Amino acid sequence: MLTFQPAQPVQLNAIMAIENQGFTPDEAATKASMAERIERISDTFIVATQNQRVLGYIVGPAANTRYLSDALYDHLEANNPTDRYQTVLSLAVAKSVRGHGVGSKLLAELAKVAKAQHRQAIALTCLKKRVPFYEHNGYVNEGVSTSKHAGETWYNMVNEL
Repeated sequence: MLTFQPAQPVQLNAIMAIENQGFTPDEAATKASMAERIERISDTFIVATQNQRVLGYIVGPAANTRYLSDALYDHLEANNPTDRYQTVLSLAVAKSVRGHGVGSKLLAELAKVAKAQHRQAIALTCLKKRVPFYEHNGYVNEGVSTSKHAGETWYNMVNEL
């Protein structure tokens, strides 16, 4: 049975292993950056586990802008209760369980948290090949992002809550 919980520092190595399976070295967060996310925004850093094994996670800070800025990847502060948007910096699932709905369940779990925190929408950027996955989960493609993260072309995806 899949369970969801806020990320804990003891899970950092497992989280980093999944991060590095899901993203290129240029795209992936550093260990220090991920540790900062656990420390500062654990309320919106959700880990999916089964028998205490980390199978995936979703993480992002609250923000007051509809679209993500590259600055969010470098440094972040604790979530502000008045921010209107929940962002997603990373959604990653262990290779061994991809295709089993873990990513969709993590998106749904974050939506519950965002609604409870009175956010208006969830915003993220993704590569073109991931657009159909997010559309399937209720997100709308709002066009090419201004992000230059990892030198890729990213798409703004928004899910109104």
